[in-house]
This record gives sequence, C-alpha cells and structure tokens, in this order.
Amino acid sequence: MRTKSYAQHERYVEICKKMELLGIKDVSTPRQAKNGTVVWRLPIKYSTHPRFIEVASFKTGYVRNQNGGYTNYQLNKRCESEPQYYELPNGTYNKYTTRSCVLIPNEIDRLEYLIAYCLKNYYIKNANQVVEGKYVSKWHHDYEMNKNHEQDCNNYDRVKELESDVHNLETKLSNAISPTKYECEKQYSVKLEEKLYNLQNKLATIERIANDKNKWNG
Repeated sequence: MRTKSYAQHERYVEICKKMELLGIKDVSTPRQAKNGTVVWRLPIKYSTHPRFIEVASFKTGYVRNQNGGYTNYQLNKRCESEPQYYELPNGTYNKYTTRSCVLIPNEIDRLEYLIAYCLKNYYIKNANQVVEGKYVSKWHHDYEMNKNHEQDCNNYDRVKELESDVHNLETKLSNAISPTKYECEKQYSVKLEEKLYNLQNKLATIERIANDKNKWNG
C-alpha cells in the first residue's frame, strides 16, 4: 500500500508540472473541490467568443468541456455496447447497439487523459489562439517558413527580370540618343561623298565655261 501511494503521489506531481508548463490553472471552487471535481482553465480562448477554455474532471468518471456551448459535453472516449435485441410484431428480432462514454474511475488517470486530450485538440489545433502567441505548432511554423521562402524566391526572380528589362530599355534609349561609332562613320562618309560630288560638278562647270570662252576667242 505504501509503494502504491508513493507512485500515485509521483504521478500527481508530474501532472502538476505539466499543468504549470502548459499554463493550465486550477480554478475549482471550494464546493467543486469538496465534491471531487477539478476544473482547469487553459490559456487558450475560443475563436467564437472571448472566453478561456475550461475542462473538468468529475468523481463519477466523466471528463467534460465546461464552457464550449450551451451545455457541458463529455470528452470521454466512446464505445459500442454489447448487441441488444427487441422483438418486432411479426415475431422477428431486431439487433441494435448504443454508444456510451468510457468512464475513468481513477482521478489521476482522468487528469492525465485530460492533458493528452487538451494537447491534441486545443493546443495543437488552436495553436494560433494561444494567449500572446507564445505557442505555435511545428507543422504551422514549417508551413509558414516554406511559404515565405518560396515567396522570397519568386520575388527575387521577378526583381532580376525587371532589372534585365530596365537594362535593355536603357540600352535602346542610349542608342536612340547617341548613334554608334559605325553609324557616325557612315554618316560622315555620306557627307564627304556629297561634298566631292558638288566639287566635281563645279569643276565641270568651270571647264565648260573656259572651253566656251576659248572657242569664241579663237
């Protein structure tokens, strides 16, 4: 008996440490504690109303959500009952089963079950609702990091494309304003040809006039 009591005590101490680590507070009233009921308040609020989630352990073996709706509802696991039969008017029998809660008679077992239930259904699923945002699930963190990384890569590629487009536009604009060396040489060559052509025409005119003058004087 002494060994069993010590083991129960150690389990209860571990539960208290987990509660403190998770920020869970015991908010049981004196009357509830006297009746063997323990009410826990989690540091998580509902998305539909600004109240902290509360769960409770009852001496009857039930564990419940205390303020999630109009009435409290059981968090116990469900199980199928043994098949039952009832007789129909025609003399045949119809088989049916019912679903009922699996009660947890031991208090420490109830508390450990509640911790596991809250971790899975409140902390992980509602991690973004934890007060002050101190708790974020690993899958959500990894998802956001990957999404941001992909967005950064896309933005980087887009910036490089824009820089390339700007460079091409600047090159075209520069060529339009300042002709290349080849274009300058080409334009200068055309001008020289035009001047040479004009000089040849003038020389031809002078020679023609000189020939006409000699003809008349001779």
